[in-house]
Order: sequence, then C-alpha cells, then structure tokens
Amino acid sequence: MKATIYTSLNIIAIFYFSGYNNSEYAKHNYESKTDAAIFAGGCFWATEAAFEQIKGVQNVISGYCGGDSADATYEKIETEKTGHAESVQIYYSPSIISYDKLLDIFFTAHDPTQLNRQGPDIGPQYRSEIFYSNFSQKKMAEEKIKYLNKTKYNQKIITQIAQLIRFYEAEPYHQDYILHHPNEPYIKDVSLPKINKVKKDFPEDLK
Repeated sequence: MKATIYTSLNIIAIFYFSGYNNSEYAKHNYESKTDAAIFAGGCFWATEAAFEQIKGVQNVISGYCGGDSADATYEKIETEKTGHAESVQIYYSPSIISYDKLLDIFFTAHDPTQLNRQGPDIGPQYRSEIFYSNFSQKKMAEEKIKYLNKTKYNQKIITQIAQLIRFYEAEPYHQDYILHHPNEPYIKDVSLPKINKVKKDFPEDLK
C-alpha cells in the first residue's frame, strides 16, 4: 500500500506546509483556448505522470474530487468518509489533443473494471471516475464507455461519470511525485507499468 511509503512525509509536511493554501498554490494563467479535464483512476501519482508525457498537455495537477465534505486533504480522504477520489486536473490545448483522445489515454492508464481499487490501492478514494464540466464532455464520456464496453470490456466497466463540483489541489509534496521519487519500490512496481503502457499504446502522442 502506498500509504506506508510516506508516513514520515506526512509528518514532515504538517510542519513544512503549515502555511499551505489551496487557493494560493499553482495559479495557472493559460490562454483562453486551453481546456481542462478531470479524471480519477487510482493513485494520482501514476495518472499525473501518464498525462504529463502527452503532447498538448500543458500541466497536470494531482488533487481530490467528488466528495461531499467542504474540504479535502490526503489524511481526510484516507478515512474513506469524505467521498473524494484521488484525481488529476489536466490542462490541455484542444488544437493539439482532443478530449476524446484524453479519454482513450485515461482508460489505458488504469483498469476501469476494478471497483473501488487499483491494484494494491484499495478504497473508494481509488475509484474510477470521470468528472465533466459541460454537456459535451459528459456525452463523450458516455459514448466512450459504451464503445469500450462493447469492443473491449464486455460490459464490465464500472467507471462513474459525475458533474464537476469542485477540485481540490493536493498537497505540494504530491505534485510531480514520481519525478522526485523515481526509485521507490511502489513507483517501480505499480506506477511505472501504467506510464509505460501509455507510452507503448500512444507513441505518436508523446512529447
């Protein structure tokens, strides 16, 4: 379980990031033609890195989405009581990569047939979910699941689709986690295979 990897990191972060404020972290001033997509597909470390390598993706932020509480932190969502899922917010240029292609990558980067888990990470915070911000995204997500259920997964996809209410950025030490901790056993055994699968299946879309 990845939770055992950074018990000490959490303790350090309590002190180091005591002044952390969601609204002040990573303000993104992208041009008007940039869109955003939000996906939950298990541990956000791997999902973030999988999309960061894609052309047209400007930035990926790890965070929490889909919960009922008015706040979200790693410690809170791990209690499984807030309803949030580990998610990524993807800022991308639709002139370079489409939302439909991002959906293809999303369904490649995780197993959409696993209920409330991804591999060794178990709990509703690791569920598969798509958060849409407009009708077009909702329709494309529904059509993609329908297509994949028919052609690949034999009606076994359990990915949820929900309207985006609010995305909470995760603590700074979660951002670009794999970049800063490439040699951790969890990263090598669990995260890198997902990232490499995306590389293999979408070579023409790599940066």
